[in-house]
Amino acid sequence: MTESPLDAALSGILGGRTATAFEKAFGLRTVGDLLAHYPRRYARRGELTALDQLPIGDAVTIVAEVIEVRERPMRARRGSILEVKITDGEGILTLTFFNQAWRAKDLSPGVRGIFAGKVGAYRGALQLAHPDYELFDEATRPADSQAAKKWAQMPIPIYPATSTIASWQVQKSVELVLDQLPSLDDPVPAEVRAEEQLLGLGEAYELMHRPQKDADFMRARDTLRYHEAFILQAALLQQRQSDRARIATVRVPKDGGLLDRFDDALPFSLTGDQQSVGSEIFFDLGSPAPMNRLVQGEVGSGKTLVALRAMLAVADSGGQSALLAPTEVLAAQHLRSIVRSLGPDLATELVPTLLTGQLSTAERKRALLRVVSGQAKIVVGTHALLSDTVSFYDLGLVVVDEQHRFGVEQRETLRQKGHVPPHVLVLTATPIPRTVAMTVFGDLDVSTIHELPAGRAGIESFVVPTADRPGWMGRVWQRVSEEVAKGRQAFVVCSAIDRAVAEEGENLPATADDAAASASASESDPAEPAPALPHTVVDTLAELQRLDALAGLRIQALHGRMSSEEKDAIMQSFAAGDIDILVATTVIEVGVDVPNASTMVVLDSDRFGVSQLHQLRGRVGRGQHAGLCLLVTGAPVETTARERVEAVASTIDGFELATIDLELRREGDVLGNRQSGGRSSLKLLRVVSDGDLIMRAREHAGELLAGDPDLAQHPALRSALERRLDDAERAALSKN
Repeated sequence: MTESPLDAALSGILGGRTATAFEKAFGLRTVGDLLAHYPRRYARRGELTALDQLPIGDAVTIVAEVIEVRERPMRARRGSILEVKITDGEGILTLTFFNQAWRAKDLSPGVRGIFAGKVGAYRGALQLAHPDYELFDEATRPADSQAAKKWAQMPIPIYPATSTIASWQVQKSVELVLDQLPSLDDPVPAEVRAEEQLLGLGEAYELMHRPQKDADFMRARDTLRYHEAFILQAALLQQRQSDRARIATVRVPKDGGLLDRFDDALPFSLTGDQQSVGSEIFFDLGSPAPMNRLVQGEVGSGKTLVALRAMLAVADSGGQSALLAPTEVLAAQHLRSIVRSLGPDLATELVPTLLTGQLSTAERKRALLRVVSGQAKIVVGTHALLSDTVSFYDLGLVVVDEQHRFGVEQRETLRQKGHVPPHVLVLTATPIPRTVAMTVFGDLDVSTIHELPAGRAGIESFVVPTADRPGWMGRVWQRVSEEVAKGRQAFVVCSAIDRAVAEEGENLPATADDAAASASASESDPAEPAPALPHTVVDTLAELQRLDALAGLRIQALHGRMSSEEKDAIMQSFAAGDIDILVATTVIEVGVDVPNASTMVVLDSDRFGVSQLHQLRGRVGRGQHAGLCLLVTGAPVETTARERVEAVASTIDGFELATIDLELRREGDVLGNRQSGGRSSLKLLRVVSDGDLIMRAREHAGELLAGDPDLAQHPALRSALERRLDDAERAALSKN
């Protein structure tokens, strides 16, 4: 890798102690890392922060003016307390210092500065205890009135900070680095910079961290945002080229073979989307380059059927397919669904085989023998498929269901079980906005199924707001009773299994099944406190069994702490109609297909994310009966948690919800979905609003790589790619 000034260690400029502090606080090790630690906002010496809007418990950095300083003795022990009142002109905040009376010399009435600390409350008044601060040096204020006004309005960068490193300490370190920064080679070619009207990289860093006016940091931010998109797209496209350079076995279905026989026996017609996506897959399978395709689609849109047809095409060529599912419940459901769809004759020929960690020793041996001998053309399993003891005769296709439940290492482990690179088909029922797909899965071909099969009765969704309508819960259970009286069934979902789990932490999974089936905690809003304790499966089961409205109904529980045999038996009983109400964790979130289930009640729905609620809702309304989804929430109005629940109730369009979800969560670490490295997070790029920019960056990167695939003529870009993606992250890219 060509050495760049951005690769220099911070210790060489800041000194070992400061560099260690930055690495511990922020994970920053190099000059490039520090310069990419951008200000989160800009303040001004002449402005004041609205103190009455500060949330208690938050760490804040504010601009304010000192109005009063007084010292008083402590009552309980020797010493004094220095109380400094600061204001924004309306609200007042108290700074409290214990046994530090000497600070009164600095903090005299009339001085202004930046104050940082955690907001607390004492006797009804807001306060910061022992805050850090930096006062504005009035001696540097120009005497000329125009210059003084400019000085007062000059942007002051406010950085992400910690209790050990304040914003102004970051600022001083950045300025030290900038003062010693030599000229930088720009990874974006000159012709692209001219077309996009970008600054040079060095100037962009300078204006981002030391702007003289608002226009400076705004233009710098535009440049650095484009850099982020351009480098990321170049990395994805370069990996795409590398993947397509490998050789896979061509898998073409035979005329009159397994696929044709299956299609001829289908009792319904494929939707237009299923046909078009199937054609894209068959084209890929017929190519010597390994397929690497993501199929996304609405809940119940028939993605599994599309995957099964791909498996049959591979089986026609003598190959095997492995379907990796995130939970044992879903794996068993997939196997039963595949066997039922194939019919007795095709199932006998293809020998669909289940492989999970809960099989007995004898069952596991039989399954492994079918797989290694090639007798089993379709193998369905959980993480057990990844074991070293599992060998395939001719693995031709890897299908990963609910791809976001698996790390790249797990997918790669399964892919390596092929003697030659197998084709890979990734399925997700969590719709992905186009810009996210282009940003996160830019090295994959993406197919989308929008259409739902004919005959679906649809779903109605309602919010049950117990915070302002506590009396509505009785009607919830009455409504469930009415549906069961019509011969239908219901799900009741809880976020915890029992009280002990709930007290340890919300949504804490008991086993791998519940862990794989639950991602709600990562999507909740940390700024909004959840109810004290969630509803649990154990308590809810007992409560429902006592309710007069549900008297005589068959009510059972399902959760990941149960054995594989128990879970499978309960799901089969529910599918057979022998259970009226199933009280469960999110282990039933994906793949569970019971057409007679018409009602979904989600308790504490504000504890779940948008996509997860949409998945849960998709478990009902799958047959001829209309679905009913009741989202019970104790979240107050005008909170993000309540907005999330109301957004789900407002539409059944998963793609619209995905965009809403992204807007509510402000995507954060989008690349975290790749489960690669922490430094791959997006800093300035916003996939919701920057779609056009991402597309332009992708086009420019594609044109450059078409003429220089190894980047021999663009060493600065090659260096930037190696810097942007460390070894672990590059390996992660190569495994998707």
